[in-house]
Formats: sequence, structure tokens, C-alpha cells
Amino acid sequence: MSDSFPAPAAGSFYPRAPAVPKKSKLDHWVERFTTLPRRRLQARPTRMFARRVLRHGRRLTGLSDAELQEEVRATAHALRAADGRPREALLVRSFAVIRECAGRELGLRHYATQILGARAVLNGAVAEMQTGEGKTLAITLAAGAAALAGRRVHVITANDYLAGRDAETMRGLYARLGLSCAAVVPDCSPEERRAAFAADIVYASGKEVAFTFLRDRVAMGGRAGDIGLRTRAYFEGSALLLPGLQFAIVDEIDSVMIDEARTPLILSVPPADAEVEADAARAAHAIASEMKEGRDYRLDRLRRQVDLTAKGCDRLEERAAQLPPAWRPAPIREDALRTAISAIHLHRRDEHYILRDGKVEIVDEYTGRVMPDRSWSAGLHQAVEAKEGVEITSRRITLAQITFQRFFRRYIHLGGMTGTATEAADEFWSVYDLPVVRIPTHKPPRRRTWRPRVSVRAAAKWARVAARARALSAQGRPVLIGTRTVAASEAASAALTALGVAHRVLSAAQDADEAAVIAAAGRAGAVTVATNMAGRGTDILLDEAARAAGGLHVIMTERHSASRIDRQLAGRAGRQGDPGSTEAILSAEDSLLAEFGGRYGRFMARLGGPATLSALSDAQRRAERSHIRARRRLLELDEQMAENLAFTGTPE
Repeated sequence: MSDSFPAPAAGSFYPRAPAVPKKSKLDHWVERFTTLPRRRLQARPTRMFARRVLRHGRRLTGLSDAELQEEVRATAHALRAADGRPREALLVRSFAVIRECAGRELGLRHYATQILGARAVLNGAVAEMQTGEGKTLAITLAAGAAALAGRRVHVITANDYLAGRDAETMRGLYARLGLSCAAVVPDCSPEERRAAFAADIVYASGKEVAFTFLRDRVAMGGRAGDIGLRTRAYFEGSALLLPGLQFAIVDEIDSVMIDEARTPLILSVPPADAEVEADAARAAHAIASEMKEGRDYRLDRLRRQVDLTAKGCDRLEERAAQLPPAWRPAPIREDALRTAISAIHLHRRDEHYILRDGKVEIVDEYTGRVMPDRSWSAGLHQAVEAKEGVEITSRRITLAQITFQRFFRRYIHLGGMTGTATEAADEFWSVYDLPVVRIPTHKPPRRRTWRPRVSVRAAAKWARVAARARALSAQGRPVLIGTRTVAASEAASAALTALGVAHRVLSAAQDADEAAVIAAAGRAGAVTVATNMAGRGTDILLDEAARAAGGLHVIMTERHSASRIDRQLAGRAGRQGDPGSTEAILSAEDSLLAEFGGRYGRFMARLGGPATLSALSDAQRRAERSHIRARRRLLELDEQMAENLAFTGTPE
């Protein structure tokens, strides 16, 4: 059995794994066919392990609370004495103890499938547990056992809301185990952040932990070793916020480590010439607005690139006097113009961003959530602000940066859970050395999938969606209408309103109401419109009338740019053996075709029927391949930068 709790290096002041050396494509392919099958087999837990935990747990039910606390202390002592290499009998004992404490504190005892998922995480794997199988509770087994063994545990969630919710829900259970639990909230002070990370088990979003790591790298003043850090801490007091990167469990691991991995994390400060940059952004937007596609520039929507033509460069040279002096040299002005054109044509309001309180706020295309603390780099954010006519924020100077790929590889132990890992199994292995292990469902699934229907025009699609929702709602079934963008949510809402269908909307523009909207979405006859934020970390609980009427029906109104997200949305229905159904109602005017369909795909889509479905599937595959290439390029650039900075002592 693998080393379940790998110990930090003896005496390490800031424990973390060494940087992983770059691998060639040949290395990845050789490892895929030689070591991956063995690792997957080693990581797959056996049903016998779960049965042993359940059997041992029955012996604990007769203990008093005081006797159970004594058993907790004895188990923790044995785990620490095992020094990261507990025998299977000790893991059975620790899981059984945590399970009994959960039953007394939360009224919930882990199922056999949840035990198997937690064991896979301890084996250093990605556990694919279907949506609705209780991953949040399953994580407590792995997190509790690791913390009892003396490891600092970070439970990484898809967003800050889930981090706070899960920490609050599980705090009582961890207290019974003698463990402290905290959540890291955005915009907290350094003292509050340091105190939170001092807890035994910390819940936080991936970006909060990664940015904290970057702040520590800056505070370290370069690549200081343990001796240097100890010396500085003794004479100056430690300014570090993290106690190292020991043990991470990532919930919705594909969302955090795959979907979010296309954007590097950059720690930055504002420049001194902010007003000059604002003037440059406005001037570049004015010039870009006069340019014409085809004559002055060409757009590659698949790769999201702008290429200036010779005529475009000449026109820009004629108008260069409109730019501040520092922006007039040819390479700089051409880059500013390309950025301004990209902001106008490739970044759309209510899809890639929203306007709220006079500010441009980025919308995550995978989760549908607003990221108010994020900004696009290389002047793109300022270009979008100039396009929208709002106050232009200053482009910031980079202090340190890292990608999610390189950051998560710095954990000594890494594992995670999600409902949709199979599609990304190759990437999990090639980037993170994580095998994917599929966990069976607790109850047989009862979800039905209806035949997809397609329309040529978007207006006809929305009319179909509204009519279907009205008919099902009248039968007493709750309906969830999944959309890809804020604009699509508004279109669905307008169609429902036209038919007089009462409904609620959950999107990036109304994310503050998320808990209330989700809580009501499972009631009989309820109709809810939601971007794909409804597909991550949330449970839509059915009332008895809704269950009797046939359960939740999910209507997918667009294909997403990753098939995993479609499967995640469909997984809202038919959870834990509940009845449910799902269908796709699509159109040839869906945005995925416009971005990734190509000229031939868009032509075929207009034929309707099977041709449209085929074109949409091809566009989705193109989008997935494009995103994989983008993540691979980003990692290669990040590794190259790290290699270059290794000679200078500059932080990550």
C-alpha cells in the first residue's frame, strides 16, 4: 500500500515538494503506458476495506461519548507514531472513529462508497464520484485521518462560498476529533490569514491558497532555504502566512486544476504612471473603433487572436500621434491596437464579463461565477474598460506569478474528488501524476436522458425551452434550465416570462442569492434558470411532491466548451437514486458554433436536425483541444520562466 501520509523533510521550516523537472512528450507517453496502469491499480481501494471499516464502526456505536473521545486520542497517537506509513488496520480504525464521530455530531455516517473515495484520495488519486454521492462528507475521512496523523491539511474548494459553507458545516465534527478548522475568506488581513492557516484543517479556494503562497515567496526574498528562513524569522519575526504545503484535498478537482489552469496567478502592484496608461487605453480604443475587419485586421476566433494587415499597420502609423509618446513605437502601438480590437470583438459583455457598480468583473466561463478580484493581464482589462466607458484601473506591475499546474505540484501529498474526471484523465496524469479511480454509486442511478432537439434559430429554441418548462412544471416536476452565459439566462427568462411561467434566475449577475435559489429549486413545479454555477458543489434537494412527480428535469440549452461541464449539469438530476431526467434543446445559433465551429461547421448547422448536432459536437471537441493546447503552452512558458528565474533568485 502506498505511503498515505508522506512526511515533510525532517526539520523543514516551510515544507513543500521540490519543483518537478520538465518532462518531454516522450516521457509522458512512456509513463502513460508503463507506470499509469500500475499506479491506478495501487490507488484503487477494495470493497473489503470499506466492509472492514463498517464492521469496526459497529463496535464503536456502543461506546459512551467519553469512551469515544479516548478512542480518538489513542487513534491519533497511533497514527503519529506510524510516521506517515500506517498499516491498513490502523486506517480502518481511524476511518471508523471519524465515521462514528460524524454520526453523533452531524447525524450522518459515511456510506461504503464514500469510504472508498476517501481511501483513493489518501492513495494519491483522483476519485471520480458521481454527482450527489456526498463528496463533501467523504472528504472529512481523508482530511480527518491526515490531520490526526499530524499533517496540515488544505481542503481546496471551487470557490470562496463553498469554502466557508463546508468549514462551518464540518467544524463540529473536527472539534470532536480534537482538530481545529478554519476557512480563509477574501480580503482578510495578514494576521487573520496567518491564524486561519495555522488551523489543522483549512478550507479555502485554490486562488486564495496560491496567492498566499506567492506572497510568502515575495516575503522570502527569493529562493531562501530553511536555514535562511529560520535566521530571518529569529531576528525579524516570521512574515510568512503559510506553514508550508503538506497535504491537499481538492474538491471538484477538475474545475480547480483543469478549468482554472488556463490563467496564470499574478501577484502585482499598481504602477506610478496609471493616468498615462488610461489615456493610452482610451486612444487605442478610439483607433480600433475606426478599423474594419478584413481590411485592417483579421480575427482568428478559434485561437482568439488578432492579426493586423499591412493596411491596418499603415492606418495605425497615421494615427499614432493620438497615443502617449511611450506608446508610439511600432511594436508597442501595434500590440495596444491588437489588444483593443480583441476587447471589442472577442470579449463580450454578459458572456466574458459583466458590468456591476461601474466596474468590469470577469465571469469564469466554466463556473459562471464572477471573479471580482481578478483582472486580465497585458492591458486587456484596461482595453475592456475603455470599450465600456467606465473608470480605467491601472495596469499592475508583476511581483511574482505561478500557474495552478506548478503550484499544486508543490504539495507533498495531493489528491481530490470530482464527478467528472474521466474526460481529463490523461491531463491529470501527464501534468500532476494523478491517476483517476472511478468509485461506484451508492444507489443505482435512475436518471433518464431524452432525445436532443435542435432548432435553426435561437428564438425558436427559447420558445421550445419555455414551452417544455411550462408543461413539466404543470405536472409538478421541478425544472432546471442550464445556460452558458448571463445573456443566455436573460433570453431564457424573457421566453418564460412571455409564457407566464414563474421562475427564478441564478447567474453571475445574481450570485448573491445562490443559496436561496438552489434551496427552492427542488420544490414541486419550481422553474430555475442557472448558468453552470449550479453544477458545482450544490445539492438540489427534492421535496416529496417533486419526487412523486418524477424528480428534477434538467434542460441543457447549449453545449459547453468542455463535455465534462455538460455531464456535471446533467448530474443535477437523478442524484442518490432519486428519479430525474435530462435533455438538450439546442440551436444552430449557439455561441459555441460561432467560436469553434468554423465556416463548414456553421454551414452544416444551418441544415438542422442531425447535421446541427454533429456540428455542435465537432465544435465542442475543437474547443476542448484548443483549451488543452492553451494549458499546455501556459505550463511550458511557466516552466521556462521558472528555469530562467532560478539563476536570478526571483520568486516563482
